[in-house]
Amino acid sequence: MGAVKTKRMPRAVREQQMLDAAVQIFGRRGYMTASMDEVAEVAGVSKPLVYLYLNSKEDLFTACIRREAKALVEAVRAGVRPELPADRQLWEGLGAFFAHTAEHPDAWSVLHLQARTHGEPFAAEVSAMRAEIVAFVTQLILAAAREAHRDPDLPEREVAGLAEALVGAAESLAAWANATPGVTARQAAATLMNFAWAGLGDLMAGRPWSPPQEQPESHAG
Repeated sequence: MGAVKTKRMPRAVREQQMLDAAVQIFGRRGYMTASMDEVAEVAGVSKPLVYLYLNSKEDLFTACIRREAKALVEAVRAGVRPELPADRQLWEGLGAFFAHTAEHPDAWSVLHLQARTHGEPFAAEVSAMRAEIVAFVTQLILAAAREAHRDPDLPEREVAGLAEALVGAAESLAAWANATPGVTARQAAATLMNFAWAGLGDLMAGRPWSPPQEQPESHAG
């Protein structure tokens, strides 16, 4: 008689429980292979209840993407203290990114792999998240320029390219770190800092790398 009472919980809590189960199933089995039956079983609810709360497999997957994207962006923003020097801000932001993706590998699989390969509506959700992170990194790069007492108005295209490159490298490195035993979030962040900040530091100090000038071809007489 008391068993029924223990199963009752607020709708919002039950829905998060279903999303937890769905992220696990989608992240480990992939969107196409995952089934609503599996989600219901892992969540400990009936399949009709999953449909009642989340309508369809597509809507369930979209809800997972939105929740996990929001959580990742919030983790990165929360990890950065604006009063720190620019390199420390970038270091802490990368540390927060790699820590979150390491602690939530199924969620990262949903965002980095599954959502991007199963149709435009899903990919668009991830693109929105990525754009927000790129914009955040862009501001860090601009802050670094101001901190270096140089012209803060770096060429817009150059700053955008640097931010895109850095975020893209972080995404690839997170996937590699999660698949490589023994690689910690701190090690992954340090790897990317060593790869990126040396170049960014020189750029901020007015020492950008330039490609060598093309030498005219010599024609032997």
